[in-house]
Amino acid sequence: MIYTDVELAKHIATQAGKLLIDLRENYSGTAQDLRDTADAQAQQLIADLLNEHRPDDAVLSEEAVDDQSRLTAKRVWIIDPLDGTWEYGEGRADWAVHIALAVDGVVSDSAIALPAADQLFATDSPPVLPKFPKNSPKIVVSRTRPPKDIEKVSERLVQKLKGLGLPHDLELLEVGSAGAKTAALLTGLAQLYFHDGGLNEWDAAAPFAIALAAGITVKHLDGTDIKYNQSNPKLASVYLAVPEIAHLIEEVCE
Repeated sequence: MIYTDVELAKHIATQAGKLLIDLRENYSGTAQDLRDTADAQAQQLIADLLNEHRPDDAVLSEEAVDDQSRLTAKRVWIIDPLDGTWEYGEGRADWAVHIALAVDGVVSDSAIALPAADQLFATDSPPVLPKFPKNSPKIVVSRTRPPKDIEKVSERLVQKLKGLGLPHDLELLEVGSAGAKTAALLTGLAQLYFHDGGLNEWDAAAPFAIALAAGITVKHLDGTDIKYNQSNPKLASVYLAVPEIAHLIEEVCE
């Protein structure tokens, strides 16, 4: 079958998601063995599918050796076979499969699957964002490493929201993978995702491109756009914000 790039991203994310669900349901070893096996098997499936359908493209993956020839490639698939490995091993639903294609450093097509939540998002069909909540807007943060300045940022944002007459009783929502955090904004469970460093390109590329396609602002905290396929795949601090509050974030993060 011949796939467009976004169709291929969706197909691969779906197939890897099915593999991971089946593996977890039938695995009898320890949780850590399950995590290791899941990472390896999902990586192999994705690598095989990319080699079959896009053999001439470069790949950057969390679970593979970083082939530096990607730096001179026009087309680079940036993948995370299992984002939220820890949550996956705990039997939780907040993990995801990330498949993105970057062309000249910009993600052109991507898909993320959250199989345990029965969700699939892609750049060709981003969801319509729900209306800003009438009460208790939420900031989604890491379960294991919340931003060190989150209390200060929250306090400043509350004052800004008050000034605009918007609901300002902020709540923190702790979620596992970057894909699941982004999905929280896409579905209206949260309105701001704040991460103060530590993400890699494979964590961000696929979900953040879908967020952009849906109208969510995605930037580094200094206001610059994210570029992909860099020699160092680690990202500086980032935020994702729904349109109603996006213009406030750089001010409160100063």
